[in-house]
Amino acid sequence: MADRDALPLPLEVRARLAELELELSEGDITQKGYEKKRSKLLGAYLPQPSGLEACMAHERRPPMAPSSASRYHRRRSSGTRDERYRSDVHTEAVQAALAKNKERKMAVPMPSKRRSLVVQTSMDAYTPPDTSSGSEEEGGQGEGTPTSSQGSVSMEHWISRAIHQGSTTSSSSSSTQSGGSGAAGRLADVLAQAHVGKSENHSAPPDVTTYTSEHSAQVERPQVSTVPRTTPKYGNAELMETGDGVPVSSRVSAKIQQLVNTLKQPRRPPLREFFVDDFEELLEVQQPDPNQPRPEGAQMVTIRGDPLGVVTNWPPSLEAALQRWGTISPKAPCLTTMDTNGKPLYILTYGKLWSRSIKVAYNILHKLGTKQEPMLRPGDRVALVFPNNDPAAFMVAFYGCLLAEVVPVPIEVPLTRKDAGSQQIGFLLGSCGVTVALTSDACHKGLPKGPTGEIPQFKGWPKLLWFVTESKHLSKPPRDWFPHIKDANNDTAYIEYKTCKDGSVLGVTVTRIALLTHCQALTQSCGYTEAEIIVNVLDFKKDVGLWHGILTSVMNMMHVISIPYSLMKVNPLSWIQKVCQYKAKVACVKSRDMHWALVAHRDQRDINLGSLRMLVVADGSNPWSISSCDAFLNVFQSKGLRPEVICPCASSAEALTVAIRRPTDDSNQPPGRGVLSMQGLSHGVIRVDSEERLSVLTVQDVGTVMPGALMCVVKPEGVPQLCRTDEIGELCVCSIATGMSYYGLSGMTKNTFEVFPMSISGAPISEYPFTRTGLLGFIGPGGLVFVSGKMDGLMVVSGRRNNADDIVATALAVEPMKFVYRGRIAVFSVTVLHDERIVVVAEQRPDSTEEDSFQWMSRVLQAIDSIHNVGVYCLALVPANTLPKTPLGGIHLSETKQLFLEGSLHPCNVLMCPHTCVTNLPKPRQKQPEIGPASVMVGNLVSGKRIAQASGRDLGQIEDNDQFLFLSEVLQWRAQTTPDHVLFTLLSSRGAVLSSLTCLQLHKRAEKISAMLMERGHLQDGDHVALVYPPGIDLIAAFYGCLYAGCVPITVRPPHPQNIATTLPTVKMIVEVSRSACMMTTQMISKLLKSKEASAAVDVRSWPPVLDTDDLPKKKPSQLYKPSNPDTLAYLDFSVSTTGMLAGVKMSHTATSAFCRSIKLQCELYPSREVAICLDPYCGLGFVLWCLCSVYSGHQSILIPPSELEVNPGLWLLAVSQFKVRDTFCSYSVMELCTKGLGLQTESLKARGLDLSRVRTCVVVAEERPRIALTQSFSKLFKDLGLHPRAVSTSFGCRVNLAICLQGTSGPDPTTVYVDMRALRHDRVRLVERGSPHSLPLMESGKILPGVRIIIANPETKGPLGDSHLGEIWVQCTHNGSGYFTVYGDEALQSDHFNSRLSFGDTQTIWARTGYLGFLRRTELTDASGERHDALYVVGALDEAMELRGMRYHPIDIETSVIRTHKSIMECAVFPWTNLLVVVVELEGSEQEALDLVPLVTNAVLEEHYLIVGVVVVVDIGVIPINSRGEKQRMHLRDGFLADQLDPIYVAYNM
Repeated sequence: MADRDALPLPLEVRARLAELELELSEGDITQKGYEKKRSKLLGAYLPQPSGLEACMAHERRPPMAPSSASRYHRRRSSGTRDERYRSDVHTEAVQAALAKNKERKMAVPMPSKRRSLVVQTSMDAYTPPDTSSGSEEEGGQGEGTPTSSQGSVSMEHWISRAIHQGSTTSSSSSSTQSGGSGAAGRLADVLAQAHVGKSENHSAPPDVTTYTSEHSAQVERPQVSTVPRTTPKYGNAELMETGDGVPVSSRVSAKIQQLVNTLKQPRRPPLREFFVDDFEELLEVQQPDPNQPRPEGAQMVTIRGDPLGVVTNWPPSLEAALQRWGTISPKAPCLTTMDTNGKPLYILTYGKLWSRSIKVAYNILHKLGTKQEPMLRPGDRVALVFPNNDPAAFMVAFYGCLLAEVVPVPIEVPLTRKDAGSQQIGFLLGSCGVTVALTSDACHKGLPKGPTGEIPQFKGWPKLLWFVTESKHLSKPPRDWFPHIKDANNDTAYIEYKTCKDGSVLGVTVTRIALLTHCQALTQSCGYTEAEIIVNVLDFKKDVGLWHGILTSVMNMMHVISIPYSLMKVNPLSWIQKVCQYKAKVACVKSRDMHWALVAHRDQRDINLGSLRMLVVADGSNPWSISSCDAFLNVFQSKGLRPEVICPCASSAEALTVAIRRPTDDSNQPPGRGVLSMQGLSHGVIRVDSEERLSVLTVQDVGTVMPGALMCVVKPEGVPQLCRTDEIGELCVCSIATGMSYYGLSGMTKNTFEVFPMSISGAPISEYPFTRTGLLGFIGPGGLVFVSGKMDGLMVVSGRRNNADDIVATALAVEPMKFVYRGRIAVFSVTVLHDERIVVVAEQRPDSTEEDSFQWMSRVLQAIDSIHNVGVYCLALVPANTLPKTPLGGIHLSETKQLFLEGSLHPCNVLMCPHTCVTNLPKPRQKQPEIGPASVMVGNLVSGKRIAQASGRDLGQIEDNDQFLFLSEVLQWRAQTTPDHVLFTLLSSRGAVLSSLTCLQLHKRAEKISAMLMERGHLQDGDHVALVYPPGIDLIAAFYGCLYAGCVPITVRPPHPQNIATTLPTVKMIVEVSRSACMMTTQMISKLLKSKEASAAVDVRSWPPVLDTDDLPKKKPSQLYKPSNPDTLAYLDFSVSTTGMLAGVKMSHTATSAFCRSIKLQCELYPSREVAICLDPYCGLGFVLWCLCSVYSGHQSILIPPSELEVNPGLWLLAVSQFKVRDTFCSYSVMELCTKGLGLQTESLKARGLDLSRVRTCVVVAEERPRIALTQSFSKLFKDLGLHPRAVSTSFGCRVNLAICLQGTSGPDPTTVYVDMRALRHDRVRLVERGSPHSLPLMESGKILPGVRIIIANPETKGPLGDSHLGEIWVQCTHNGSGYFTVYGDEALQSDHFNSRLSFGDTQTIWARTGYLGFLRRTELTDASGERHDALYVVGALDEAMELRGMRYHPIDIETSVIRTHKSIMECAVFPWTNLLVVVVELEGSEQEALDLVPLVTNAVLEEHYLIVGVVVVVDIGVIPINSRGEKQRMHLRDGFLADQLDPIYVAYNM
């Protein structure tokens, strides 16, 4: 801080401060201890502020720019720090950004998670730590939350706020800037939970004010299972209205309210959007910002390195060098290897290296294959598979290959058959034609073996011969055999593998001359001399480790001390100890090695780094390395380390060493620093910034261009044009010492290794080709090279560049040590909706609580947003050690991305922010002022379109039974004329006939029941009777008994004995709403209605009289009732719609007879026919087919209760086959049961003689859009059993008219059309070809029934619409219902639904509104009457449709997209809540997969529907309620969710 600079601190104080900070960051001392010791140390140098308050205020002041001299050595003491990754500036920037955010309260609702998913067991995750004891430092942190002082506010503050703010729904009850909902929200959650557990009344909001902070820690979170968990019909299924009648006190709705409030906060202004016509929903195309910084400098000039000095005694090739040293000084040490205790394991001398390499060369050329057919010839490729702790064996094999003139391809040791990225390595080996792998004895023994001891073929690898290179296994070359040592030429010397951004592996070929020239250039720039000692910590198989530790070292006869990664893990100081022990002049390390040394160095007192003249930092070009270099220098300067020794270098597989800082003796010249504006960098422009700005990137130079090379900077995209001096571009190098090609890939080689940069005028700047390095940067003053990132890490988000490494650095600057392991974080981008979106995946520490994770996540989001001005699309935390690793322990990025995209990353926490990131959605649709109905009609006439209307054929001639107006008369007539004709047959679950009824039997039973009603029930005619029967024959007899007695029957589904609590209230409700005077049922159900379980669910004393019909009186009534007027009520049809509305529809005698007649004509039903019915007989067409049609038409109905199919899925189809039925009716749930339950049994069914070839109509009875996928898979599945695909069709009915369409026997097959889903959202129909993007298949809902007229009308203006226009289906016919029967008699609804008139055109006809959207389309087919056939397509219910962003969405379309995203999603339902889209998915699989679904679901809905999902709820299988017709009860689900009754596995609130 500025004050500290006023008195420069002595070196030892600075070193002690650095140590303190590391102790704190490693968690060795508490924050308090740290503060104490620090203030003691600084006491003498700082004017003491009064108390901690002042200290904190002091911390929050923006850092001032210190004097430049101290800038490089200063270390800021901030709470927790991860030195490896951050420049001081970075930490300051992050802390300042978070402090700035503190004012803007972010109320991010925390995701809720089932207990079994929470990683840790401590209750701390759910209850705030007990801070009530009042710690000494009132303003400081509670002991439970060691956060850095800039970053957070004490726990007490949260709790007190929770208490003073009362109700949980207030969105401000969130912790300040942390972005978590904080303890207050948490506390509220706990209370809301306790509340839900205790009482069933959800209307009063829980009172938070009664709890004081003393209790806060003791509020146990009750187990969620206290909520009665039954099959989902939720406790509030009896709520009639659901719109606003939702109990909103629950914790879920509080969170949603919080989310809505957060989303209302001003965001970054959306990008300019445009829209061309409703259909071409063009997504936002990024418009360049007129104020964005643009490069202004002159065109850059190519920079030339020093000339490569030709030293007279430089060897003509590397093999020649080896020969020279091996013969002149065979005793000179070449390589010392270490064991894991840091003891020298083995010293390889130049003599041994030379003799063993010759031996290897001889053996691979002459001992593989036969004399006539050797396996390897010069120029062939050979894999080198050596572990990281055996550099000596590797070195021998490598030089053996060089001497034999075969090409070594060094790769990692495959540990298992499925290592991360190992498949791609195998692909590289295959494409290089590798057939032999050289390996060491130990490694060969350690490889996975098959049962017979052979090494299995790894996944994706070619077949390899494994050859062990240990001397004892090789034969001695004959005396006269000697390798041919040539001068370096253009043959390939070796191939280095390189992993690309997408995970593919390429092989970079390096020629012998490039190899030699590179060694010479390194020798010159590093000033290497003979016999120097060099300590190497890097991987010796590739990159800097290979170039310095294996190649250049041999050219100069140097001695390499090789430190294996395994030793570094045990002892991070080992390399420093070896530098001291061997007085090494040079060390090659990465910044992580410096970081580890910093962490461990305090045990060591006798360290002296005075011998080092050069410390090569291999990843010095990475933006994070600068902080490690600074911190390392700070601590070790007192141990003899000179500042000029630190030499960062930049390298790439393609261009080898790109630049390296030279070790100078002039310690006065400070290294180059650039403090660049992030804003500028994102536009590819260099703007040097004062260090006071928040979003800056500090970069260090990586020295100058290599000797003998040219360097320029070109634009990263498009033509390789030179950049201006203040522009960031890709560095390109022209030199002999670069790679030559990507092996076997000539196209990619041309684009990378043969680039001809052009000046602005378009002329090439050189006749020689340049190589692209893959590094982004610029050349600063004095020819210093600066690297700002890698091409591979580049993410272009809405036109601006971001570097993955910078984002990693920012994420780690947020309280890193407490939460995320360093180096265990991955940043990549995924493409969603035509733009890249940033994803951050990190491994969290095993001991971190939920609160910690959420705190950290929200702060990372803010930091990245403030500093980089870019939103993070998804932030995922995974358990420690679960990300795929590279062999040296880093994260395997492409593999991680792959896991994320396929949904198998298994995170334990996810935060998605699509609302903030996705700014390129199409504009919300503006509703145009409605064009009047008259204009629409005229428009249609002018354009030659017909008005959309259609009708079924006439009801035609009256036959003998049609003369009766009443069904009761038809039954009496049949009982006289055909008394023994069987009308009904009921089957058991085994398929046996349980019972049957002839005409006479039915008539007799009905008479007895009517007598009983009059006697025992004392009913008047017109009284209502509830029939509560299981599906069967009793129900039919009771129905006709009521008609005989003049009563009005209402069929009611009986309560489910296993689930009384949720099914009985519905029964009670129907009985009450229908004003039933009495109930008829069986003895068993009558007992159930009055049982103890029943009294827990409803008030059993208020049932009307219950008559059981099991023992009927013997006598018959004096006379049967004959209605006087056919328009009186015949029965009431009650059902609960999918939106949760319970409605009873009045059916008159006229409508009932007309209905039966219409079906009789359509299906050609006669007494000789048999029809199989597998439907629920309680409402709609199901009831009519089960109870009425047989009596009217005289055919035999084979009745199959759908519940029996759960026991025996084959029952229905076996019955159809056994009774040789031609017509059958079922529901979607029955069809689904058959498809799922019999999918694998078709062969065995065939063997049992199942034959469906006689079926001509198989109709699914439904009130929804036909489910094409299900009907098609059913047809395909049973095609082999003789089912004709054209036999399967659907019907369509609704509340106002129970059957409008039904595929009859004659008439054309049902047609399917494909419509554009985007047009549908705008209420338009646009037909497209099958398979075109956004196409949606719609199947015709069967043929229009006789006597039915249909018209399509605009639901708002009630004007008629044209052909192929989407509108509401209106229907007019004699079997329409005659109105709703409701207690309150809601007249407005009634007149609107049953008696509507068009506002234009034919304004006289009275229509009933179905409430369904659909369209009519005249087809080319002809129907029975020779007219062209009009097909009706149902799109969906108006009630269910969701208005989002001004467009109309049908839930089923979004659900279909969601179900396709992941194999574990079994079922899905969506509903809107306060204009947020809520998606509920049922998870089949382990709960660990729950969080994988959140990003996938969000992506799919964005991509396919341009909608942002607000909440994703993952639940168990069977939670989404489905009614008897197989329809999802989305509104019940919504109520259950808001009342917190779903017991979800995970709820994610997308930001």
